[in-house]
Amino acid sequence: MFNIDQILKSLQTDKGTQSNALSGAAGLAAGMLLSGGKPGKLLGNAAQLGAMAAVGGLAYKAWQSYQQNQSATGPAPREDAFIPQPDTPAHEELGKSLVRAMITAAKADGRIDAEEKEAIFEKLKTMPLSAEEKAWVFDELSSPLDINAVVARAHTPEQAAEIYAASLVAISADTAAEQAYLDALASKLRLEPGLVAEIHRVAGERAPQPAAAPAQPWAYTPNQSNV
Repeated sequence: MFNIDQILKSLQTDKGTQSNALSGAAGLAAGMLLSGGKPGKLLGNAAQLGAMAAVGGLAYKAWQSYQQNQSATGPAPREDAFIPQPDTPAHEELGKSLVRAMITAAKADGRIDAEEKEAIFEKLKTMPLSAEEKAWVFDELSSPLDINAVVARAHTPEQAAEIYAASLVAISADTAAEQAYLDALASKLRLEPGLVAEIHRVAGERAPQPAAAPAQPWAYTPNQSNV
């Protein structure tokens, strides 16, 4: 099984440098931002639960708030739909999806340059990761930005919300390129604008610019024109 928290920890090359595009993602896993960073505002025990539980908890809380604001009469969201049981294939696959989402978001404004990659590669060598895990991270860091590959990992509405939440906490979202990437991601994931706004609010981020509602209820199929 992939050690998702260790993989995320390896992505943080300088825990004191907020300009590092992956500081938020790596700090989420390592517990380095829990006292004052974005995750610390919402999940006090995220350091013990791990990165996936932190991201899943963020998306879950946002989903709950969104339903309450909409006075929804449907079934309440299930927490286990956001946080699969540890040491299961579903847990590992979701972990890979969230790491891919974070890395891709960090590429949105070109902050992962050759120097940054080299620093991450050097950090990887010191981490207790398997050869397979290291190779997977190398491939993800080296591959071109592909938003559709991120979207393709979302098989449920809950996963779509988590992928967006992971992408949001991985970057500062303070550049036009990052904001455009998040807008495109929300559209391709077919997330309702109200839910996107709740994810930003729960994460302690500035609300996104108003956007048009999705053309149809959430659904992902490989043959969609937006993939």
